[in-house]
Amino acid sequence: MDLRIQRAVVSNLRTRSRVLEIGPFVAGLDPDTTSPYLNYASPVPGAPITEADVTALIGAFRSAGRKPRFEYVCSSAPELEALLLAAGFTIEARHQYLICTPQSLTACPVPEGLRLVEPGTDPDRAAMAAAVGEAFGESWATDADVARIRRGQDRGGIALAAFTDGGECAGGGQAGPPQDRLSEVGGIGVREPFRKRGLAAAITAEVAHRMFARGLEIAWLEAGSDDSWRVYERVGFVPAGHRLYISLG
Repeated sequence: MDLRIQRAVVSNLRTRSRVLEIGPFVAGLDPDTTSPYLNYASPVPGAPITEADVTALIGAFRSAGRKPRFEYVCSSAPELEALLLAAGFTIEARHQYLICTPQSLTACPVPEGLRLVEPGTDPDRAAMAAAVGEAFGESWATDADVARIRRGQDRGGIALAAFTDGGECAGGGQAGPPQDRLSEVGGIGVREPFRKRGLAAAITAEVAHRMFARGLEIAWLEAGSDDSWRVYERVGFVPAGHRLYISLG
């Protein structure tokens, strides 16, 4: 499973607006933001890695005006962490990732007064981006956020927003474009007034359900907190491996 997830991560990076192929690394860059969470590299599974490769990666990121950063499944490149630490990188986090299959998925009811829809217009995408941004401590959504959601949908990914009967967006979530019949679920966010009602679980379950209805075999994600971990376990996700987040200041 580790290698399958890592191969999918690398394949998705190769679909970014700007792609850098640096030795055994693939980097995906976003021209609209310098956010390190949208600009990072990952190793090609099984490719040999040297100190010179790391130096070249650092130079390429610096030239692009981006912070050198990696996200990857730990077992896919076991020698990489030591090379990065020797080059001055600092570990941000080491997380377990979880997977769900059609057999393990548990349906979760949508709270009363809310409906889940795939946004088909830019105003609805903007409302979703703003609601999810608010859930994560941001207070606005940019045109680039809207375009990013639209591009994901155009490439086969899923965006799902929760709206009240009055048209207010309560939250949302997404699944990335499929690779090797699997997809990453992410950005599950619910605004404060709509929490503690099971909405996050309902969004997560419905995103996964729609993925599986399109023929995908595995949904995977990471939990950012104990609360989200409990939500995802309720939906049917189980631990499967570890990923490393590491960057150079």
